[in-house]
Amino acid sequence: IFVYFLKNIMLKFIKNIFATLIGILLSFFVIVLIIIGIASLSNQSQNSTKQLNEKHFLKIDLSSPVVERTSSNPFSNFDPMNIETSQQLGLKNILDNIEKAKNDDNIIGIYINSPVVSAGMSKTEEIRNKLLEFKQTKKPIVAYNEVYGMKSYYLSSVADKLYINPMGVIDHKGMSATLMFFKGLLEKLNIDLQIFRLGKFKSAIEPFTLDKMSSSNREQLKLMLNSINDNIIDSIASQRNISSTKIHQDANQLKLSSAKICLEEKYVDGILYEDQVKDTLRLLLGEEKLKIISLNKYTNVKNKKKDISRNKIAIVYANGGINSGKGDENSIGSITTSKAIENARKDKNVKAVVLRVNSGGGSALASEVIWRETVLAKKEKPLVVSFGDIAASGGYYIACAADKIIASPTSITGSIGVFGMIPNMNEFYKSNFGITFDTVKTNDYADMGINRKLSSFEKQKIQQGIKDVYQTFISRVSDGRGISTKKVDEIGQGRVWSGYDAKKIGLIDEFGGIEKAVELAANLAELDEYRTISLPKQKDPFTELIDDLTQIKLSDILSDDIDLINKKDIIAVKDLITSEKIQARLPYILNLE
Repeated sequence: IFVYFLKNIMLKFIKNIFATLIGILLSFFVIVLIIIGIASLSNQSQNSTKQLNEKHFLKIDLSSPVVERTSSNPFSNFDPMNIETSQQLGLKNILDNIEKAKNDDNIIGIYINSPVVSAGMSKTEEIRNKLLEFKQTKKPIVAYNEVYGMKSYYLSSVADKLYINPMGVIDHKGMSATLMFFKGLLEKLNIDLQIFRLGKFKSAIEPFTLDKMSSSNREQLKLMLNSINDNIIDSIASQRNISSTKIHQDANQLKLSSAKICLEEKYVDGILYEDQVKDTLRLLLGEEKLKIISLNKYTNVKNKKKDISRNKIAIVYANGGINSGKGDENSIGSITTSKAIENARKDKNVKAVVLRVNSGGGSALASEVIWRETVLAKKEKPLVVSFGDIAASGGYYIACAADKIIASPTSITGSIGVFGMIPNMNEFYKSNFGITFDTVKTNDYADMGINRKLSSFEKQKIQQGIKDVYQTFISRVSDGRGISTKKVDEIGQGRVWSGYDAKKIGLIDEFGGIEKAVELAANLAELDEYRTISLPKQKDPFTELIDDLTQIKLSDILSDDIDLINKKDIIAVKDLITSEKIQARLPYILNLE
């Protein structure tokens, strides 16, 4: 028996040693792959064209996600099978490339070939407006897709010539916003969600308390969607010389169901295969061989008009949910963002600050901390805010003190309201796992939290805190925008507005994107020459890579096999439940297409 057990112990020991060796070898193999990948990316960047010596078309393909700011991590979107397209481009990079192409004699035109547009509506609008600027050079813009979604058609409608595949269609059916409701799930799990809010339109809590939209939420969503949709249709109408009324009617009839109909109704200029489109481009190029350069490669082409001025305008990026502590490129941390604004304020060569906000909000406390730093910056130098796709609730809170606020008509903003949620998990633990709690405490409310139901007194105190935060919120907006608190309350109440409607009620000053904001900041600072810098400073690429490899994210844990519920929806629910108790957050996720 002794020999038997000894034998088994030795076998297990050998197996463990063998498993450890395999783990070490695999780790070494992964590290080698990483080094090769970094070397490949570095080599690709170094060997990329520094100056074009031949005539090219610049290709616009926004199929990969368009981010607010390019990551310094070479593996942020790395695809070893396609190194070039795996490199993300930030919005500013894309706009800068189009501007550079305007003055580049070797860029004779632009070729838009983007089957999908992986950018929010506001980013898409900024890129489209930049293409309209390019069009003024009289250089041709040609667009082709096999199938056009509404967003890709909106982008491509600027083209001088717009082509479609013989089997293609334009998926033109309007816009919708679908919300997911979790009331039934919470009831099945025996989770009692205790809700606190101020603002009749503050509907972030509705998915947890209702099984369908409230009438007020339906009202605001309908108004906002119609406003954004009208802006898009009017923009298409002006470029394609089709009436807005007709475009609406065609959507209601799902009319654009074949390439032939698209041509007959003048939505496209021709029905061609891709090789025929390239023949057309070749004729425009006037060369035997067609040369097309991608946005990624064109980024490395030398800009002849590069600014070297000592005067700087700092662009501070605030992207993602707002939380206390440190943030990164996809989240706004009160410490990180405040420090970036402070650094810009204290840099004597920074003459103005542009705060680029793309956020649906988050922690009310963290928003207040960032707001304070914007007030200090505004006292010393011009502060202009540029809204991205979303700048609502806490995202509007951190913006409202600015000298000027710039937004696209399609930006989503407002949502001036506050809410809080505290789950009572007592019955959940008891009914599902047989777990019960017993507590010893020094004071009456020491055990206040998620393991029992709140008393009426505790609820009263929390509601008073919500009211105080809301009053602070509307007073911040009132001071920053020069509007009475009564007026702010009337247009607030958690209501969400499109950028187009926000301008009418005084929540923003002008329409435009990041370039417009920089231009306005330069004018306020009385600068003729300047260059832009981006803040917060990004981590060293290797440090960021190690951080990414060592962090386990919720989105990575969730199985790809769970297709019934969108991962973004699950992550949003997790954020709502686990974030700070009092929040200023956009009431839903919107994917507009």
